[in-house]
Amino acid sequence: MKVRSAAFLLGLAVAILPAFAGDPTLPRPKAGKVEILPLSEVKPGMKATAWTVFQGTEPEPVPIEIMGLMKNAWGPKQDIILAKMGGKAIRTNVAGGMSGSPVYYNGKLMGAVALRLSTFSPDAICGITPIELMLEINDFDRSKPENSRTPEKVVARNQGQVAVPSEMVGQAVGAGMPMMVPIDTPLTFSGFGESTLQEFGPMFRQMGIAVAQGGAGTTTHSSKPVAGWEHSLNPGESVAGVLVDGDMSVTGLGTVTYNDGKKVLAFGHPFFNLGPVSMPMTKGEVLMTLASSYQPNKMANATDVVGALHQDRHSGIEGVLGAESEMIPVSVKVRSLDDKEAVVREKSLHFNVFVQQKWTPYLMMLTLYNSVSELNDFRDEATYRLKGTVQMGSNQNLSLSNMQANGELPMPAPMALAGWFGDKFNRLYLNNVATPDVKSVNVTVDLLPDRRVTTVESAWVADSDVRPGEEVPVKVFLRPYRGDMIERDFKVKIPDGLSRGDHRIVLSDADTANRMINIAGSANRFIDVANTVSLINQERTNTKLYVSLVKTSPTAYYDDKTMPSLPSSVLNVMQSGLAANRSLITSPETASEQMALPFDSVVTGSYSLRIHVK
Repeated sequence: MKVRSAAFLLGLAVAILPAFAGDPTLPRPKAGKVEILPLSEVKPGMKATAWTVFQGTEPEPVPIEIMGLMKNAWGPKQDIILAKMGGKAIRTNVAGGMSGSPVYYNGKLMGAVALRLSTFSPDAICGITPIELMLEINDFDRSKPENSRTPEKVVARNQGQVAVPSEMVGQAVGAGMPMMVPIDTPLTFSGFGESTLQEFGPMFRQMGIAVAQGGAGTTTHSSKPVAGWEHSLNPGESVAGVLVDGDMSVTGLGTVTYNDGKKVLAFGHPFFNLGPVSMPMTKGEVLMTLASSYQPNKMANATDVVGALHQDRHSGIEGVLGAESEMIPVSVKVRSLDDKEAVVREKSLHFNVFVQQKWTPYLMMLTLYNSVSELNDFRDEATYRLKGTVQMGSNQNLSLSNMQANGELPMPAPMALAGWFGDKFNRLYLNNVATPDVKSVNVTVDLLPDRRVTTVESAWVADSDVRPGEEVPVKVFLRPYRGDMIERDFKVKIPDGLSRGDHRIVLSDADTANRMINIAGSANRFIDVANTVSLINQERTNTKLYVSLVKTSPTAYYDDKTMPSLPSSVLNVMQSGLAANRSLITSPETASEQMALPFDSVVTGSYSLRIHVK
């Protein structure tokens, strides 16, 4: 009896399977106007067809059975169509990269496959975003969604700096009933090392982005659409948004839902929900679709640029074929030096970075870290020296200089250097006045074979009783990481007009010398791009020891201006005349920088010498 029952069930399954399998004779959907199936006409039991790419570039039909409507599941008066996928999707499940797969019923477009059960679903259950919701995306809407997915919402910023990925909290795993969630958008990293993906992967996963290592990225290093873009991105084909391209690339893959010959709709859910964007849009090639009940994904490459994404919204993304988006060209030269600073080997990398207020700083950090962390010369006893220029459209360039050594921080030197680098762009892009016009970035990073760190230990002045106009001999002692004590002699000239009484000669590192001007810059929420560039260019580099004469008279810091030795009456007038939303930072002392002693190492620490002017 059991044998007969099993045979009956097997026969029934075989009989049903052909009816539920994708019909390869169905005509592939093409670009152009299509009839819409209103949500009001969607009924349980309907047999529909989705189109998606499992391998290569040709979409295949996938049978879908409509199970019903989930009322208000996508928001107030925003229903989701619940369905079950058949055909190849029974094996692969609802995979990352299927987002946007168009669903048709009797030739009418119903919507896009956009959601799946959270984890461990034995059935290919999907949620379909109605096409009516996707058509609401308005190319002329310039508003920015409040719940956009950007790095700073995942990573707490620490004192205005870009936080490092090693401090990120891992993705929380929900418990309880399975939920319908947006299908993961596979973010393919090409040209990135394993250590980079380990460090930065948790942040992307917390935003619902599946991280995957890929092969070749986009076939062009330009955001200009290739010839023949007019005939690309038919419904069901793969489409990708580009965050980085060139010698390393970062691309997010989905599926085209609708193409009217010019505008393209895809995903059926947000990419990052950034609102108005300008991001290169490419075709895609699927290498394989990885089957899994936990995290099925398409493994794919972005190929030719054919347009630009202009909207990233709650119910999908919208792009325009033939449109071009601006990216920031970045050149990074990494050199390995011997102990005499002769170049042993070098590599040059060229790539372009997506322009967006919240994403550009993080992508700069990501790509610099990847550029320097995968060297064969990487070692524990090493120092990284960076020099670079950021060219701005306003003819006001940004000069960058920094050095980081392994072992001095609770993180590797490449991460510390990348965090410092990303913070400069964070300050440029997060001002509330204007968006910076960054034309290009050129950076050289030297890998030095030893740990170069020098710490200030003590200092000595020949005579603490001094007179105005005379030069005072000073000696400073510094301790290197290894080796003998370093001794430097120099003279500090006492200004002719310095008042009688007690003053100080302060020998300090860059962090100490930069503290007040950085506080002043961060306190003003309305500082513009030009002032931000000026402030960054005024910052002292960490490879010098700064000698300052400090006297007890107030200094005011306003925007990028330093106003030393202000009389109290002038200071009172300035403070009373400021608007409530503008800040004037004051210090009870005035530090007049006398000189900067250069070292080819990271200088840390400070020391103060008291002098008495007769």
